[in-house]
This record gives sequence, C-alpha cells and structure tokens, in this order.
Amino acid sequence: MSAAKSVNGYLINKAKDGQWWVDSASGENIAGPFPTEAMAVEVASVLQLEHPEPKRRGKDKN
Repeated sequence: MSAAKSVNGYLINKAKDGQWWVDSASGENIAGPFPTEAMAVEVASVLQLEHPEPKRRGKDKN
C-alpha cells in the first residue's frame, strides 16, 4: 500500500482490493470505493470539511 495523498484536507487511500477511498484525517471512510485514484481525487477536491482546519497561530496568522 502506498502513502496516502492529501487533497482538500482528505486522504486518498488505496485498499488491498485495488479500490480507492476518500478518508478523513482520522481514518474514517468518507466516500468510495472508486476504480481509479483520479476519481477519488476529483471527489475529494469538491468535498467541504465539516469542521474547518484550525487557523495558524503566530505572526503569519490570517
């Protein structure tokens, strides 16, 4: 199994059966299975996180 790809805050993982899944950062299956990685990436790119990622602290904060 290869390293997960991060897209829009979601992880793209390949399962042992060769199917692709969109997972949350905590490992929960969000969408899938998909026959290709490209399809999983496309779905992840349009999903919105239910809880936004934490804002950065320090002098670079927006």
